[in-house]
Amino acid sequence: MSMAASTESQVQATAANPSTHAPPPRRPRRWPWTPYLLSAPGLALFAVLLLVPLVMTFLLSLNSFSFYGGIENVWQLGNYADIIADDYFHEVFLRTFRIAAVVTILCAVFGAPEAYILRRMKSPWRGLCLLIVLGPLLISVVSRTLGWALLFGSTGLVNQGLMALGLIATPIEFMYTETGVIIALTHVLVPFMVLSVWASLQRLDPQVENAALSLGAGPLTVMRRVVLPQIVPGILSGSIIVFALAASAFATPAIIGGRRLKVAATLAYDEFLNTLNWPLGATVAVLLLIANIVIIVGCNRLVERRYKQVFE
Repeated sequence: MSMAASTESQVQATAANPSTHAPPPRRPRRWPWTPYLLSAPGLALFAVLLLVPLVMTFLLSLNSFSFYGGIENVWQLGNYADIIADDYFHEVFLRTFRIAAVVTILCAVFGAPEAYILRRMKSPWRGLCLLIVLGPLLISVVSRTLGWALLFGSTGLVNQGLMALGLIATPIEFMYTETGVIIALTHVLVPFMVLSVWASLQRLDPQVENAALSLGAGPLTVMRRVVLPQIVPGILSGSIIVFALAASAFATPAIIGGRRLKVAATLAYDEFLNTLNWPLGATVAVLLLIANIVIIVGCNRLVERRYKQVFE
């Protein structure tokens, strides 16, 4: 009787609470191609605005050109062979990457300390100084470059001030020189380095520096052994941005450097619009892109290998 009573009670409990033996709810089925469908609009926009022009530029670089026949729709590598064999193009590309490398180093030298000082500042001085640092990005590139041209001229403010102080007897040639182009590019590209290093410094706990100082480390040792390894990713990302922008800059080298100081961007412009040799201009653009990618990826690998623990 007792067993029958317990069985009857279990049946009644199950009837009263049917969810005790109910199967678990079925999870919604995930289709494997859902992520691709969601990213399809962005991928299509990327393909239309970037990949298609790049492919068209590469195909154009394979055509030939003659002054009497214009662009001839034939596939050949003559433009690449001409650039590789001509010392004039070697000089232009060497100047381009030399300027970009110097600008990148100067931006790292000035930008990293600026970001560190800004991080240590208190409000409202931090916001005010950050606005001053980002100021060059708020001005048109042409207006900003023309301002530097007025400063660098033989009768400009820089030369007149130095001559008034008796530091120089004759005006210094800034216009149409690599020095003028480097100064102007550094001025506009420093903010990119500051922002990149600033992002890396947000992960650095200030108490780590205080702990190093309390253990007897000097300020220089703290900067070299504690702060610098932590901001290497920011310096690397900033250097990539600065180098790519400096190597492909057009307005600043065209205005400050003039026609006598050719870089890859102004050379491609002249080939497209002055000599109308579009295939050669496209070849210069393609080679500039390839060289940029090779240099940036190579430097990235070297730095990541050197500071492997920081990137993990």
